[in-house]
Amino acid sequence: MLPQIRDHSLLVASVALQIAEMARAKGLPVSRRQVEASALLHDLAKTYTIRYGGNHSQLGGAWVVNLTGNLAVAQAVIHHVHWPGEIIVQKHLLPLLILYADKRIKHDRIVYVEDRFEDLFVRYGINGHRIKLMQRSLKQTQAIENKLSQELEVDLYAYPFDSRGLVQ
Repeated sequence: MLPQIRDHSLLVASVALQIAEMARAKGLPVSRRQVEASALLHDLAKTYTIRYGGNHSQLGGAWVVNLTGNLAVAQAVIHHVHWPGEIIVQKHLLPLLILYADKRIKHDRIVYVEDRFEDLFVRYGINGHRIKLMQRSLKQTQAIENKLSQELEVDLYAYPFDSRGLVQ
């Protein structure tokens, strides 16, 4: 794993674990171990796909199933880019939490979702189709942020996580 991907994953884990603690405080069932594993492994295949091509979330999920047999962690890895179903926090907390935490981290900094997507558009918006998919993903991530905020009774948009009270 490239060092910058490792650093990104460590920060995603930090944010995801903070949200998991908020969920636990609200009585939602959440496994700290699964949250941490999912966050640390969400970009497991990124270096490979940068070098050889392919879909890093699908490949990473397959590797997780093969290596650990943990389907919950694999689901979070597979769906950290896009959630394919209805946003139901109580039913799908783990993958939604990982997807959201990933979209709050730009490289190695905590940022607003919109700032993260601005970077993604620059790096990956190579054609109209990709841009349209990313616009849909931005809207979905904002909807996940809203649903998580409602469920946890915390404004995640404004929540500072570990950035000393400021989102960068």
